[in-house]
Amino acid sequence: MAANKQEIIEFLAQEFSQALRKNTIEEITPKGAQLLYRVDQDDLRPGQTVSGPTLMLVADFVLYVAIIGHLGLVKMAVTTNMNINFFRRPDGTRDIRAVCKLIKVGRTLVTGEVWLYSVGDEEPVAHVIGTYALPQKS
Repeated sequence: MAANKQEIIEFLAQEFSQALRKNTIEEITPKGAQLLYRVDQDDLRPGQTVSGPTLMLVADFVLYVAIIGHLGLVKMAVTTNMNINFFRRPDGTRDIRAVCKLIKVGRTLVTGEVWLYSVGDEEPVAHVIGTYALPQKS
């Protein structure tokens, strides 16, 4: 039932193409995913810092990718909760790497954690816990 990297890319290109404009899926793992987000001027706040909303967008997307990688191509999974902790300034001259691991996969809810890094840094810029609701089977 799981989907591989190529199946996910093809699915997203058809169903959610705007998400692939700045995101590159690097890896799909058992209960996880990793991607690279290309930062540009639109993602910055004053001080050449990647904005908080941009980091939340990246975290939300990598969590969705991990879910469809684990469960298969679930179109209507939706975000129900996100909690983000910002640790340090994300450098606006560098892209963002997102690493997600699913913590709990239930019948109706999936919870995962995401670590966000400025590319080239070993220390994370933020940590996110997010939950998605899965569509009910009829």
